[in-house]
Amino acid sequence: MKKLVLLRHGESIWNKENKFTGWTDVDLSEQGIKEAIEAGKILKINNFKFDVAYTSYLKRAIKTLWLALEQMDQMWIPVYKSWRLNEKHYGFLQGKDKSETAKKYGPEKVLQWRRSYDIAPMPIPDDDKNNPIFDEHYKNVDKAELPSTESLKDTIDRITPYWENTILKQLQTSGQILITAHGNSLRGIVKILKNISNEDIIKLNLPTGIPYVFEFDDDLNLIKDYFLGDEDKIKKLMNKVANQAK
Repeated sequence: MKKLVLLRHGESIWNKENKFTGWTDVDLSEQGIKEAIEAGKILKINNFKFDVAYTSYLKRAIKTLWLALEQMDQMWIPVYKSWRLNEKHYGFLQGKDKSETAKKYGPEKVLQWRRSYDIAPMPIPDDDKNNPIFDEHYKNVDKAELPSTESLKDTIDRITPYWENTILKQLQTSGQILITAHGNSLRGIVKILKNISNEDIIKLNLPTGIPYVFEFDDDLNLIKDYFLGDEDKIKKLMNKVANQAK
């Protein structure tokens, strides 16, 4: 049996402040640090032993991975970072308060920007200092590939080549893999794994710091998937994610 664990980073400072984050490289909050540590503990209790781990270029995901692996005494395993696992780019919304934005533009419009499958927020200008083409993180990435805004579809299109050509191939030869990333990038992987429709994937709310396990047979047929943790707590956290812009 093969296992893939998806772990959304712990609460970030801007999660706590209810701001759109996207590619902005904000740190974990104190609560986020606790969530990452707890994720590592529950993975250890459940005897997960990872062969390799993947994460994004953003520190909230990287630190979550470090903290979880530290709890498991597995910081020595190979770790690979890719910008393709970054969060959805929220364009002009990045750094804005979600509730205040809903008041200004209307909750339906903000929900469309946040959760529609193929409608992206307005982009940030090409000369904006926060555009990723000016960010040292991405100095080795073709500028034509760097987004100034993204829909969920754009995010999934960005992730898919890395999933198919790198992670999936690794899963064929490994027993257990951990991916620590973001709400929308992980939502994209879940869509691919479970063949979820465009309409239904936007309803999936991934809570921060909760391991999401996928089990496969040796031919990579999905057997089952489940969250690790208290069911009632997980439902409350999912509702909290769904209601962020209200």
